[in-house]
Amino acid sequence: MPNLTWELTIKKVTLHPIALRLVSPFQTSFGTQHLRPAIIVRLEAKSGAVGWGEVTADWNPGYSYETVFTAKHVLEDFLIPNLPQTLRSDEEWGWLHSVRGHPMAKHGLISAILTAVAEERGISLAKLLQEMSGAESTKKCVEVGISIGIQPHVDETLKVIEAALADGYGRIKLKIKPGRDVDDLRRVRQAFPDVVIMADANSAYSLQDADLLRQLDAFKLLMIEQPLAYYDIHDHSQLQPQLKTPICLDESLHTLGDVKLMHKIGAGKIVNLKPQRVGGLFEALAIHDFCAANAMPLWVGGMLETAVGRAVSLALASLPAVTLPSDLSATRRYYNPDEDIATPPFELNTEDSTVNVPTDPGLGVSIDMARLARAEAAFFPL
Repeated sequence: MPNLTWELTIKKVTLHPIALRLVSPFQTSFGTQHLRPAIIVRLEAKSGAVGWGEVTADWNPGYSYETVFTAKHVLEDFLIPNLPQTLRSDEEWGWLHSVRGHPMAKHGLISAILTAVAEERGISLAKLLQEMSGAESTKKCVEVGISIGIQPHVDETLKVIEAALADGYGRIKLKIKPGRDVDDLRRVRQAFPDVVIMADANSAYSLQDADLLRQLDAFKLLMIEQPLAYYDIHDHSQLQPQLKTPICLDESLHTLGDVKLMHKIGAGKIVNLKPQRVGGLFEALAIHDFCAANAMPLWVGGMLETAVGRAVSLALASLPAVTLPSDLSATRRYYNPDEDIATPPFELNTEDSTVNVPTDPGLGVSIDMARLARAEAAFFPL
């Protein structure tokens, strides 16, 4: 539990399952996405403060075993019914820990709780997380990069990168998979010799592919993210000594204990901290503090969030141990700014590839209830 103590009396929790169309298809080793689901969690406190959270589970159990449907079930039938009327930060949250797993569902609810606490206290979520962590300061803006899905041909990848650089993004992440790795990255590095580039494999390889992965060292990548199995830490410890390129773990890290194990056995050098993956902001803060104490480079990964989830992740990324560019790009990268469910849209500061951290109390952005209703209507016919 956090260093800061607080109390919140809850009046009502409402779930809004939504679907939003991406501005362009997004392809990874899991498949191609056109329509992004989410569950928006609205929590009303007795004081009148309102908190918001986002569950970023997908239609299918690809990245995670959770889906938008299982998350809705767990929230409706287990987490919300057992939620105490009054929450105190200095008490054991047995209602939360009685549900094993389901980190994305928990993150959505915890985000709604903490944004309500922040609004009730009249401070931003970033300021609340700073006080909870004990950090000396937070950043006013977060350095970000862009994640580029696998294009039909590498020539199209080069065009997308060129457009991203023209928009002002300073770090490029490329999704890779077998058959779309070494040759693609060679072409990219030849075309953009000085750009900061990383590769994300989304668990597409095995330890038997070490010779192939060693070839990626030639391209001077910032990191290669999650090359091996989503459940593995051990084999990554066998792969990292064979590579010059730092390994970053994503899907393998679910708890602070996983991060400690990764650090102890040398399974990688960089942590992708997704609060959705680790069960919410409490565990995310514990991981942040461990990385800070052990000088482990850290960044906040993206999950194609709407502005609700993006605001929460930006608050987390404002903490001082987040030292690498995060996957928290501008709204228009994934959604039409006139359709995303909160305003104002997040914009890229083109001079330094950053996005501003919300400073208003609570979530820091305003929910457009008409847009939320339209997005919710788009979910239910499916």
